[in-house]
Amino acid sequence: MESINLSTQLESNEKEITTVDLYDEATQDYEFWSKDFNMHFGYYSFNSTSLLKRDTMLNEMNNQVLKRLHVLKGDKTMIDLGCGVGNSMRYALSRNSDLKATGVTLSKYQVDLGNQLLEPYNTSIELQNYNNTSFDSNSFDAALAIESFCHGGHSITSLREAHRILKPGGRLVIADAFLKKNHQQLCSGGRFAYNKLCNHWDLDQLENINNYKFNLEKVGFKNVKVEDVSFRVAPSVLHVPFAIAGFVIKELFNKRTFKKESLHNLKGSFYALLSGLHMKSFGYYLITATKG
Repeated sequence: MESINLSTQLESNEKEITTVDLYDEATQDYEFWSKDFNMHFGYYSFNSTSLLKRDTMLNEMNNQVLKRLHVLKGDKTMIDLGCGVGNSMRYALSRNSDLKATGVTLSKYQVDLGNQLLEPYNTSIELQNYNNTSFDSNSFDAALAIESFCHGGHSITSLREAHRILKPGGRLVIADAFLKKNHQQLCSGGRFAYNKLCNHWDLDQLENINNYKFNLEKVGFKNVKVEDVSFRVAPSVLHVPFAIAGFVIKELFNKRTFKKESLHNLKGSFYALLSGLHMKSFGYYLITATKG
């Protein structure tokens, strides 16, 4: 393989990419972040996780979301809106064999790989847009969105569709980063990190958490509970620089050329860490809501 100049590549790959490009081409890179293909940050719990073992925290995030959905027991139907390769679904199905789970993603690569990984289970991932699915109204007992609605700019459209496909009394749980203030109010450092984060991870925007709670109630969700879990998530975010360094060293050692999408993903991860340091402006939240 030809040798590469990493600094040159970093400078030449600033061109924007789409979410589909990012996940079609860079999903495989997440195996370095998580052997279980968790494509999100983690949740630290003193009793069940280790600060040094990242996947324990990443899987604990799955556990925290699914506990709030009430799907780890009983015959329930669940949809993962922006499911990646379906690890949250696999985690849930390993805990509750009576669960019926479905996932949607815009990435054909994720559909193919995810369905291979889900082959032991009676479930599937479909190539669909979570803003406009083909499912009938009142189809699911539960819906989750772990770091996926941000790719649609935390749009009210996503919330309306989730509300439509949930059964009355169905629960929605969202795990994601949000702004604590409007983006116009960010300091210069926060605004820089925010703009770079949105560019490299193809995020339309991060919504103000107070506006988002209002939008959930506007579309008809009840009992909206917003939990700031930033300090629980922070230990896994602090793994980012070590994961980036390890990935870069591995690729350079193997003399592999860095794909544009991989570089965007790496830089997005760095700016996620940088954003998280501005704790007065950014936070990570678990949101639970019920369809009225």
